[in-house]
Amino acid sequence: MTHFTRATAVAGALLAVAALLTAGPARASTREARADTWLYLTVTKGSARAGAERGALLRCDPPRWHARASEACAELAAADGDIGRIPAENVFCPMIHAPVTTRALGRWNGRTVDFRETYTSACVMKARTRHVFAFDG
Repeated sequence: MTHFTRATAVAGALLAVAALLTAGPARASTREARADTWLYLTVTKGSARAGAERGALLRCDPPRWHARASEACAELAAADGDIGRIPAENVFCPMIHAPVTTRALGRWNGRTVDFRETYTSACVMKARTRHVFAFDG
């Protein structure tokens, strides 16, 4: 039996809205590549199936709908949209096992993005992904 949560419904609605925002006539300019850049980001604490989920939509032209949109867009641009290539911060994280699962679905300069990673703690997640999943401010 499938159970839908409020977060799942919101995620679906945001993806539908983002798809409508990116639809339009093709243009042969560099602006076109940035116009279809958007990611729906989620962070789930605990088990990905039973944890509490937070989410945000990130647009990068101009940066909006995310508490740290400018920083996140700059970091993603430097990594060519590959979250796994963002250079990690050199920080000390306590060895407390409190897993968090991140997910990014969307498009980056015309390419489909489907990123999922589980980190041992929120501290490790922040060190590895910088501002991308820091949508709580």
